[in-house]
Amino acid sequence: WLEPLAQHPPRRLEAEMAAQKEGSSPTMFGIPMKWVSLLMLVAQTVGVVFMMRLSRTAAVEGPRYLNTTAVFFSEVIKMLCSYVFLCQEKGGPASATNLVIQTFTRSAAENLKVCVPGCLYTLQNNLLFISLSNLSGAVYQVTYQLKILTTAVLSVLILGKALGPTKWGALVTLTAGVTLIQIPRGEASGSDSSGESTAHAQGNAAIGLAAVLSACMTSGLAGVYLEKILKQSDASIWMRNIQLGSIGAVLALAGCFMQDGDKIQKDGFMQGYGGIVWAVILLQAVGGLVVAAVLKYADN
Repeated sequence: WLEPLAQHPPRRLEAEMAAQKEGSSPTMFGIPMKWVSLLMLVAQTVGVVFMMRLSRTAAVEGPRYLNTTAVFFSEVIKMLCSYVFLCQEKGGPASATNLVIQTFTRSAAENLKVCVPGCLYTLQNNLLFISLSNLSGAVYQVTYQLKILTTAVLSVLILGKALGPTKWGALVTLTAGVTLIQIPRGEASGSDSSGESTAHAQGNAAIGLAAVLSACMTSGLAGVYLEKILKQSDASIWMRNIQLGSIGAVLALAGCFMQDGDKIQKDGFMQGYGGIVWAVILLQAVGGLVVAAVLKYADN
């Protein structure tokens, strides 16, 4: 009677472990966090595109806000929010602060590893502002989905992941769709009557396209590299986000004065700021947190 018992328990145990794992996965309102994080990413992506495009093309009195300073504030807010989540995860500010100090002082090599995605994310955020200043929201949104292609290819090359024929077919279809939307369309009637404001709203399509394609590359590389770092260490995702935010804030602040130093001296660091600008900054910061949640509960 021991022979059947010796043959079947492994399968039974595997089924029980799988059920326990599925049942113990975190949920929100009964929905698995994997799907909650993905839905939040969709909402954040749509919201930030709409608000960013509006902030870069709407008529304003006085100088328009500087995208470099907006990137700086979004990195600072992302870092502070990550610290709050880390405090909740570790049970209090004291434990979280000790962990932050240990992480930053323990190994210079680990900090240098995080510098790579930190630099890429900072560059990506600036590129997104440039692209939305020169492309319509629809063209930008569709073209930016090429980051799925770059992420998939880099996941295969760097992480060694295998993609089936269905996924490769979906990527080819995505690429074809992005190519089709770049076909020039006829000028809308009444565009001449808008004059200078219409020209400013349309921007330079070549610059916008180059910026969004570059953002696709930086997004894919940063996401894959960050996933590799997370899988090679036991560091908390929020601790990694604090590292990314601190590095990104320093780089963004340096970029503010290197690129827009003259404008900052003339009209101030927060020139042109208003409710819409702060909404863009908050959405950008939330995007970093949502991406972290997606990497934690799902993957690239």
